[in-house]
Amino acid sequence: MSRQVLRVAVVGGGIGHSHIADGYVPNADRFAVTTICDINAERTGSLAREFGVPRQTASFDEVLAMPDIDVVDICTPPLLHFPQVMAALAAGKHVICEKPLVGSLREIDEVAAAEARSPGRLMPVFQYRFGNGAQQAKRIIDSGIAGKPYLGTAETFWKRGPDYYAVPWRGKWASELGGILMTHAIHIHDLLFYLMGPAQSLFGRTATRVNRIEVEDCISASLALESGALATLSGTLGSQEQISRLRLAFENVTFESDHAPYEPGSKPWRIIPANDDIGQRIDALLADWADIRPGYATQFERFFEAVTTGGPLPVTSADARRALEIVTAFYHSNETRQEVPFPIGPNHAKYAGWLPG
Repeated sequence: MSRQVLRVAVVGGGIGHSHIADGYVPNADRFAVTTICDINAERTGSLAREFGVPRQTASFDEVLAMPDIDVVDICTPPLLHFPQVMAALAAGKHVICEKPLVGSLREIDEVAAAEARSPGRLMPVFQYRFGNGAQQAKRIIDSGIAGKPYLGTAETFWKRGPDYYAVPWRGKWASELGGILMTHAIHIHDLLFYLMGPAQSLFGRTATRVNRIEVEDCISASLALESGALATLSGTLGSQEQISRLRLAFENVTFESDHAPYEPGSKPWRIIPANDDIGQRIDALLADWADIRPGYATQFERFFEAVTTGGPLPVTSADARRALEIVTAFYHSNETRQEVPFPIGPNHAKYAGWLPG
């Protein structure tokens, strides 16, 4: 693509506000948000005024028909993601989509097939990967210095109460597609597997203990990874202190993330070497380190580079599939009280969806 600025339509003004403020504004030399689409006219007008967006509409079809839109950024409730992603790819647009990308493994496989047919490229949002902490850990692991992985833990201890679930689509299977697994912990789970490699099997439990909602708000799981390492995942929406935390033990290094609930990949992590020699090797590896902006800013920057150069995407539909395999296995294991092996294919009982009934 020869044009050096990609023109964006943001669809959904809730999380869309964060995409603009934290993703597009810091990359103003790469993106221009020219359209806001939302059925709430008051919210659309507010966003347009705040960010100087010239065009507003309540019609998604109108967005797809705009010839000057390069990127459709989907920030709508989860139940709308699949039809909107499919329609945007069919229209030849590049697509950015918030988590969860879709609501089943069958849908993600259909999305991947549609992406292969489309001139547009698709990037799911997993912004926790970006920032100095996560990226330094990634460099150390990929260099081989960390050695063999032993054990990883991922914790999502957040607070969500009745005010949060007063939004009509939240807390319901049909519209949110799941609870803490889909809406809150999915990011840090992605980050664990991004750094430690894919899962081999999972035994998990879910519970609804904090709120009067349909979906789960507490989770725990034990996993075996393909590398032979072990991992645990835990989360609740009833914590009196909000933290997100990764702790990863490797043969030569232990990493512990920052505890910020919404950006654990951002600030420098604790990097604990096995000895002075390992510490010196890490220091040499990171000697030329350049600051990496956290969250959406770097993910969107790398999306721009991928689209304009034909290079690899920073997050792919395959990454989204891996995240949804974890969700699928969690619900199936909780229901059957059995360990679930990966990969999960079309013959699995929950391949077409995990919603009850």
